Amino acid sequence: MTGPVIVDGLSAWTPAAGLRPAGEAGGRLLAADSWLVRDGRVRGLERHRERFLRACGECGGPPLRRLLEFWQDMTAALPRTGEWFPRVELAAGSLELRLLVRHAPPLGDGVRVWASGQSDPRTVPRRKGPDLDTLARVRDRAAGEGAQEAVLVAPTGTVLEAATASVLWWEDDTLCLPPPRLPVLPGVTVALIQERARREGVRVAHRERTVAELDDREVWLVNALHGIRPVTGWTGGPADPTGRMRAAAAARAPEWRKWLDEMMEPLPRNHDG
Repeated sequence: MTGPVIVDGLSAWTPAAGLRPAGEAGGRLLAADSWLVRDGRVRGLERHRERFLRACGECGGPPLRRLLEFWQDMTAALPRTGEWFPRVELAAGSLELRLLVRHAPPLGDGVRVWASGQSDPRTVPRRKGPDLDTLARVRDRAAGEGAQEAVLVAPTGTVLEAATASVLWWEDDTLCLPPPRLPVLPGVTVALIQERARREGVRVAHRERTVAELDDREVWLVNALHGIRPVTGWTGGPADPTGRMRAAAAARAPEWRKWLDEMMEPLPRNHDG
């Protein structure tokens, strides 16, 4: 069952009533997923669906049939005009499925990063949802240092990812990212970028690097909201005695950002249209 297009706010879903406005969210998030919707177009929606379904299965969520019904109703309810950043959720307790429709924040074409290297505080790093509040606090600390993002590191100092984005960087003509055996979230946008690189003969390598070893390299923060944001500045870094790291010129980012924008596809038609 579907309801009207939802323009803003939180809705809870039931098989009988579909999506209906909900009050304040309750229950810890077990799983979540989010993406950018721009004038009814989205990138990689099927991949987000598969990641959310897999996450729900990992934490004992509703049966697959119910999840697919929810996804169909959710997709039909998304606005078809404007820029939005919807999030699907599975909450603990009653295993409630929810849709949070939010206006997209201003999109950035660059990002300033707190480079001190934050010890990874996540409890479930490979599943989006349970640690969102914790990661929001990390970003708040980064903002206090004049940055928009922070780099999470393993106990060895190896770069894992940022609070809300995957980390990629270039070493000469090689596109690099942390090895998948490390505790990193499987990123939808990162997967798309890797596939394009391999199609076009760009070498891709998994490498372990500290934050200091990213000094003076072209570094990208990548997620479903902003796409690719090259790092345009570092704060509090370890690279030299003054604590400053250098951000290399974003030579490759503009063309790859354009390609990602062109990948956006129309949402499925609403049931009533």
